Amino acid sequence: MLTRFRLHAAIVLAALGAIAAPAYAAGTVGSTLPDGFPAIEDTSLHKPLIGFGAAGTVTRTPVIFIHGNNDTPFPTACNPFGRVQAFAQYFADNGYSTAELWGIGYEGDQCDLGADQTRRSSIAHTNAANVPDLRRFVAAVLNFTGAKEVDIVAHSLGVTIAREWIRQDDAARTVRRFVAIDGPNHGIINCSPNPANYFQLPSQGGFTPSSEVCVELGSPNTPFLKLLNKGDDTPGPTQYLVIRNADTSFVYFSLQDGLIPPVPAEDSFGVPTDFSRSATLKGARQLDLVGQGVNDPILGTTHLGILNSPQTRAAALQFLTEHGHRH
Repeated sequence: MLTRFRLHAAIVLAALGAIAAPAYAAGTVGSTLPDGFPAIEDTSLHKPLIGFGAAGTVTRTPVIFIHGNNDTPFPTACNPFGRVQAFAQYFADNGYSTAELWGIGYEGDQCDLGADQTRRSSIAHTNAANVPDLRRFVAAVLNFTGAKEVDIVAHSLGVTIAREWIRQDDAARTVRRFVAIDGPNHGIINCSPNPANYFQLPSQGGFTPSSEVCVELGSPNTPFLKLLNKGDDTPGPTQYLVIRNADTSFVYFSLQDGLIPPVPAEDSFGVPTDFSRSATLKGARQLDLVGQGVNDPILGTTHLGILNSPQTRAAALQFLTEHGHRH
C-alpha cells in the first residue's frame, strides 16, 4: 500500500530531473518489454500493461517483480518512486541475466491520479482488479522464456495480489519461491472512520471505509482477507520469505513514518486493531528490519525504504539462489 500526499506535486517536480533515460546495454534492466512479448491490456485502464523484461537465454528461474499500490515498475513522469527496477538491477549485477528479470506495472504510469486522487483507493487499485493482469503476465513470461515456474518478489499491495492469484488459480506449483516485502496480509491501518484518519480526505486518496481498497484491506476481518487467509498462509510447495518493518510503517503502525504522520490504530469498522504484524505469514521464513526510513530519499518512510534497502535486496537474492528442496 503506497500513498502519496501533501507534498505530492512538489515531490514529483523535484524528482523529474533525476529520472534518467533507461540504458539498454547488456546487463542493464530497461523499462520496456521485449519484442515478441505479447501486449496485455490492463483490465482497469484499457491500455497495454507497462513493465520490463528482455529476450535472451534463461538458466535460472525467472523472477517477477511486483510493485505496491500507487507505484510503478520504474520511475515515470508522474511517479518518482518505481524502485523495483533498481531491485532487479541488483540481481542483474549479481549474476542474473536481464532475460530472467521481469517487472509488471498493473496500475499504469500513475498519470491518471492527477485528475482524481481518490483513484488511489478505487476499484482499479484493488487486488481483485489486478489479479487478471498478473495472471496473464505470468503466463506470458512462462511462454516467452520457456520456464515452467517463476519466483516472485513483491512489495506491499503486490504481495496480496500475488497471493490472491495463487489462491484463485491454485498456482502454488507455478511459484517456486516468494519474497513478500511489507505486504498488507492482515489489513492496513489507513481505512478507519475516525476523524483523525486523514487518509479519508479526497486529497489524501479517499481511503474511507467504503472505498474499494478499504473494503478489501481495511480490517483483518474483511471478506477478502478472511478468504485469502483461510487455512494455510503459505500453501503448497512454494517457499516464502517475509521481509517486514518491525519498528514503524505508515500502513501498519500508529507511529510517525518519515514525513507521514500517524493515524489511529482502528480498522475500517472503527474497531481498535493492532496491524503491526500484518505483513507476517504463518509458515514463512521471516526477516524483521528496523530503521529503513534511511532508504527512502523522498519521504523518509520505512514502508518505501524497505524496498530500497540493501538488507532486503541481499536477503532476497540469497533466498532465491540458495540450494534446497521444495517442501
